[in-house]
Amino acid sequence: MRPYTLKQLQTFLEVARQKSVSKAAERLFVTQPAVSMQIRQLEEAFGLALFEPIGRNIRLTHAGEVFLVHSQAAMGRLKDLEAEMADHMGLKKGRIDLAVVSTAKYFIPMLLVQFGKLFDGIHVQLQIDNRENVLGLLARNEADLVVMGRTSSDIDCEATPFASNPLAIVAAPNHPLVRRKNLPFSALTDYKFVVREKGSGTRAAMERLFLHHKTPLHIEMEMPSNETIKQAVMAGMGLSFLSMRTLRHELASGHIALVDVQGLPPSGHWYVTHLQQKKLSPAVRSFKNFLIEQGGALMDSWS
Repeated sequence: MRPYTLKQLQTFLEVARQKSVSKAAERLFVTQPAVSMQIRQLEEAFGLALFEPIGRNIRLTHAGEVFLVHSQAAMGRLKDLEAEMADHMGLKKGRIDLAVVSTAKYFIPMLLVQFGKLFDGIHVQLQIDNRENVLGLLARNEADLVVMGRTSSDIDCEATPFASNPLAIVAAPNHPLVRRKNLPFSALTDYKFVVREKGSGTRAAMERLFLHHKTPLHIEMEMPSNETIKQAVMAGMGLSFLSMRTLRHELASGHIALVDVQGLPPSGHWYVTHLQQKKLSPAVRSFKNFLIEQGGALMDSWS
């Protein structure tokens, strides 16, 4: 067997994750030919095809599926090794692989700036995705820490709350419900909603809330981002259910209004999460402690 490299493993994992050479190249900030070359050299090292074409797309071969499982485990062990070595060095520098759900992008940059002022030797590699994909990164040990609004009971992880996560029904300022106060939840029955895609934590929280109140949810359209939803709400397409952490500017400017519904906003939290048995490097511990000790207060003053 010919030697293979860590870079080739990392490229393989990204192509497997994206199911596309072009998308993997975008995420890795390299050209498509460079990605193809890394995959070809890896396949030559083992003498096996790891991917096969299917129409215009690609998929893992049977050997590729086996290779994926062991590659993910190997990368997880390497991350643990890095944490162990950093612990022995006792340095407050290093790298953190941080994954956050898309709603957290409204406050995470501010927190990273504040953290950087305290620990300028620590580099944070940030990934932003919906809840389902972020949970995948956590389960595969591809993220040191995850920031999300609700944890999963299917993954053995340690989740610590560090900030509140108020969620609310919102509408265009001229919507008839905006003028009414202390509405019963049933008042939402006859109105249409624009909502996040399946796999989003906000969408899941919304569905749980409507189910709890035994109220039908009428979906006008699904949209993949909070920004698109806010524009749709402002245009009068429908109501929506969003984290108030995403509405700082729109509420202040009067472009979006809160709907006064009994029992809202429901109480929730933002959590910093990692695998239960994960070895945290000093850099990762520093960021986790920073979020727990300062994150909530900073977010409250920010939004």
